[in-house]
Amino acid sequence: MGEDMKALRKRIFAEVDLYPVTCRRLSAGRSDLEVLAAVIQGGSRIIQLREKELGGRDFYELALKFRELTANAEVLLIINDHLDIALAVEADGVHLGQEDLPLAAARRIAPDLLIGASSHSREEALAAERSGADYVNIGPLFPTGTKEIKTPLLGVGAIAAIAPHLTIPFTVMGGINGANIDAVVAAGARRVAVVTAVTQAPDMAAAVAELRRRINAPSPAFKRKRAGA
Repeated sequence: MGEDMKALRKRIFAEVDLYPVTCRRLSAGRSDLEVLAAVIQGGSRIIQLREKELGGRDFYELALKFRELTANAEVLLIINDHLDIALAVEADGVHLGQEDLPLAAARRIAPDLLIGASSHSREEALAAERSGADYVNIGPLFPTGTKEIKTPLLGVGAIAAIAPHLTIPFTVMGGINGANIDAVVAAGARRVAVVTAVTQAPDMAAAVAELRRRINAPSPAFKRKRAGA
């Protein structure tokens, strides 16, 4: 049973393009549940519940609501940081930072969850893969207001510098928005994590749909090939 669930989660993750992440502080006065509804309406297959300022009980109650709604919509629910809450609400995965529970320990405790890991260098990304991560996030690429940046900004060049060395999927994050997403996709990213590009958009569902369209748009090289160039 566990193997079947893990395989299903991996299959859905393989279809992920836009990877929205919550942050109520940066959601223009809208609730996380409003953000979730827009993410589902816009067609995303995943959402990460990330609320650094919520206490454990409140986070758990919110995660329960997210689990009910995401399960009905067949959307993956990833919990940021809190492995215990991810297990308690039967989420699909957990995303761990460099200062969270060591990934190998998390893998022993939760073999059936998708486990993502933040990385800020090729060394960190490869270490996460060796420790059992199902995917790694590369970032931050650009300046971002979602957290205090303690590491250098990587820029889109990090995608080419890190991704070819990985054998697991990767996401990218950090200040990605409508102004730079085309450059991120052109550099090789296919799973793009965003916060404010969705949460601060006037029409969040439309923003999700448009960002997804741009991630999946044929590359200029592909367009030239089809045109016979």
